Amino acid sequence: MRTKFTRIILLLVVLCFCFTSISYAFDVKERAQAMNGKLIEWRRHLHANPELLFDLPQTEAFIVQKLKEIGVEKIQQGVAKHGVVAIIEGKKPGKVLAIRADMDALKIVEDTGLPFASTNGLMHACGHDVHMSGLLGAAELLMHYRDDLQGTVKLIFQPSEEGGVDGIGGAQAMIEEGVLENPKVDAIIGLHSGNLWKGAVAGEIGYRPGALMAAVEWINVTFHGQGAHGATPHLSIDPIVMACQAITMIQSIISRELNPLDPAVLSVCMINGGTAPNVIPLNCSIRGTIRTFSPEGRKLVVDRFTQICQEVAHAMRGSATVEIEQGAPPVINERTITDKLQAAATELLGADHVHEIPEPSMTGEDYSYYLEKVPGTFFFLPTTFGTERDFPHHHPKFDSNEDVLWIGAATLAQFALTWQ
Repeated sequence: MRTKFTRIILLLVVLCFCFTSISYAFDVKERAQAMNGKLIEWRRHLHANPELLFDLPQTEAFIVQKLKEIGVEKIQQGVAKHGVVAIIEGKKPGKVLAIRADMDALKIVEDTGLPFASTNGLMHACGHDVHMSGLLGAAELLMHYRDDLQGTVKLIFQPSEEGGVDGIGGAQAMIEEGVLENPKVDAIIGLHSGNLWKGAVAGEIGYRPGALMAAVEWINVTFHGQGAHGATPHLSIDPIVMACQAITMIQSIISRELNPLDPAVLSVCMINGGTAPNVIPLNCSIRGTIRTFSPEGRKLVVDRFTQICQEVAHAMRGSATVEIEQGAPPVINERTITDKLQAAATELLGADHVHEIPEPSMTGEDYSYYLEKVPGTFFFLPTTFGTERDFPHHHPKFDSNEDVLWIGAATLAQFALTWQ
């Protein structure tokens, strides 16, 4: 009899938890939808006032102002120059969750024609304005539910995702300044808006355990030869021919040396040599990028690229200076946190509006540095229109569908409320 009674009590506890979770989802959804106008206002201000790399004083000031208006008390400014870290402490004990949004824009002249378009020669052409407004929205939601929040949520507004200074990007700089400590972070989540992945459309959420985005290398090679008149090529050591030969040969790294089940891209995107049509120059340079997913593939492609460029130049009586700048590692989502993200999004939107991303992207993201330190996941908020207004990231006409901004804020908040 006592055993049966105990089972009934346990069942009631489980049902109570389930109904509480569903109730949270419904309330978070309604509250987030109601604040979409505010998210649009924040996003438009940020979009109209973009700043570059680590130099983000206006962006920093705006974020701090809004956090204070929301009621967040623990705010640290000036992290990695103009980054912001804020702490929301729940009333219940628990672990520490970090949520990250990137802050910087790109050096692109905007051509959207929007009434709030940037006019300073910079542009939020990668959705960072959406990411920041979404994290501010999540902060407001979490402050509302603070009495029921377990543990602590650390809000990370990170500069310089789009590039680094002296080889150091924003995520690395933030980590070096202790953003994952005091209190020590147990897990991290973040989102990327736009149209990078297939499998989900505006109004939905995309997730993917495992590999999501690629590791990045930047390649810069200068081939050194001997100049001559174009009419006497036999007196030259032609660096342009060296570069062309190397460009042809390095393609065999991907097609003939790398395991075909290990995706990789090697793209030469710039070639520069010569000053006149009748002069064989002293030097010719090529620049481009390498994208890989596995540590083994990354090392193989980098090593063989270097070797081929140097040996082609040597075989043609010249030399090559090979410079490879290592960028971010691949974004690898941890399974358990990703499953919990899927569950939180499903509670909000329903299973029909939450989809697994079928294949990763060869684009890179320095969010990966956080994932090397703590378990976490990076998910997709599609902000497309489904019309001719859709343009790729880093395009002068790139824009975001503001009708779905609330989904990003709600998903971040819902996860924070339910993941433990």
